[in-house]
Parts: sequence; structure tokens; C-alpha cells
Amino acid sequence: MMADKIEANKRELFTGSLIVASAAALILPGVAVAQEGDGGLDPNSVLSKTRKAGTLRMGYAQTAPWFYKDAKTGALQGIYFDVAEEMCKLLQVKSEYEETTFADSTLALRRGDYDVFVSSLTYTVPRATTVAFPTPPLWQRGSLALIHKDNVGRFKTMEDLNSPDVTIAVNTGTSAEAQQRRLFPKSKVLATTGQILTATEPVRTKRADAWLNGENDVVVFARKNASWAAVLDEEHPFDKAPNTWAIRYGDPAWESFISGFCNYMITQGFVKQRYDYYMNQMLNP
Repeated sequence: MMADKIEANKRELFTGSLIVASAAALILPGVAVAQEGDGGLDPNSVLSKTRKAGTLRMGYAQTAPWFYKDAKTGALQGIYFDVAEEMCKLLQVKSEYEETTFADSTLALRRGDYDVFVSSLTYTVPRATTVAFPTPPLWQRGSLALIHKDNVGRFKTMEDLNSPDVTIAVNTGTSAEAQQRRLFPKSKVLATTGQILTATEPVRTKRADAWLNGENDVVVFARKNASWAAVLDEEHPFDKAPNTWAIRYGDPAWESFISGFCNYMITQGFVKQRYDYYMNQMLNP
């Protein structure tokens, strides 16, 4: 009798489950449909417009190993290029890139020339008052100084650069410009325009004593130009800051998506994997 009762209960439970499942199928969208729906997304959001147009407009400025052109082929590559391509692949949209300089990066973004700046933009408070940085940032890095190898004995630490007889080359509009004023106020400044590497030329010709930039950029450049370039106190990067992408303010949906995507790329280990790949390629060609 007990066995018959248990079996009856099983049939009852199974029948009830089928009824509930059938009812759900009538009133609830399928999983795929639910994931592909707009979910109440603002039609004016960049996210909505991008999915509808099938193309994402992105801006970049060159700096290795983050985002740069192959010297031989002209093809885009780099850590953040690979991340940007992965984002477009997952969104199932085409990528469209527009080159600019770091000096014009946030202005062009606010103007609407593109919808996300995907090169390695270092967080600064002045920048953050005009453009939004995703949380969490894709990467964090410190800074280093590039010097001429003839000055290796002259400079030992970063503090040695804060002197009236030192000239620091910086690229206008980069975080290094503000960095020089804040951390090395006694030094002179030699400002250059255009792509970021233009500021290395005064160091090569000894018109400037140092070039400030992100630690990875400086180390990679020094290895590629070992005939004259050296890194000052390479083991002690200074002034660590978020290094990431930027979007316009005023689009909560797009900001939420970009922040979530950055977190996904970090958690999945994709950013670190691409970082290791490019650094290995550049330091061990």
C-alpha cells in the first residue's frame, strides 16, 4: 500500500510539473528571446543604436603595447585592440575605428566622432569631469621615465628629475603633462604635439633629459631603442593610476554595459592574457 501511495504521489508531481511548464511556455518568452529583447533599453542609448546599426564606432590613439599599428602591415593590434574586437564579436556588431591623438581624444569623444575611446587613457580628475571612466578599470599601471643612456650615471631615482637643470619632454594632452607639473614642478618642460612618441625624440637628441609615460610603454620603447634609450629606476614605477577606456556622460545604459563588460574581461582573465602575450612579444622578439 505504501509503495502504491508513493508511486501515485510521483505521478501527481510529474503531471503538475507538466501543467506548470506548459503554462509558463504560453506566457513567458523563450530563453533566447528573453536574452535578445531590449529589456526596456533606452532607444537613444549608444548600446541600442549600435545593435540596431550593427557597427560600433571606436576611437584610438597609438601607444604600444596597448593599441598600435604594425609597422610593416599597418594592421591594428595591441592589448586593448584585442579587447575591443572581443566586445564587438560578443555584441555581434562590426568594429569601426577612428585614429586621433591623446590631446584630442576626449574632445572628439564628446563631439560624437566615436562612442567609446578604446586606447589606454589614464584616469585624471580633469578628464573625469568631462568623460566617464568605466568601473572597474581594465588595468592599473604606474609611470616611469625614459632617459638617454648617456645619463644613466646622472639620474638614479625619479626625485633626481625634480630640478631646475632638468628638462622633461611630454606630449600635450597626455596625463604626463599634468604629472610633470604636479610631481616635478622644479623641472622645465618641453611640450610636443601629435602622437605620443614624438616626445621621445627630444630625449634622443638630448634637448630633453627625460620622457614620462606609462611603465609598460616606457619599458617597451626602451627595449626597442636600446642603442640610446634607458629606463630610470625601472623597478620602482610611480604614480599608479587606472588605465582604461572612456565614454560620454549621460548614457546610463551604455555606461552600465561598458562597466559590466570590463569586469567580465578582467574576471575571465582575458585582459591579463593579452597583456602577457604582447609584453612577451615585445620584450622577447
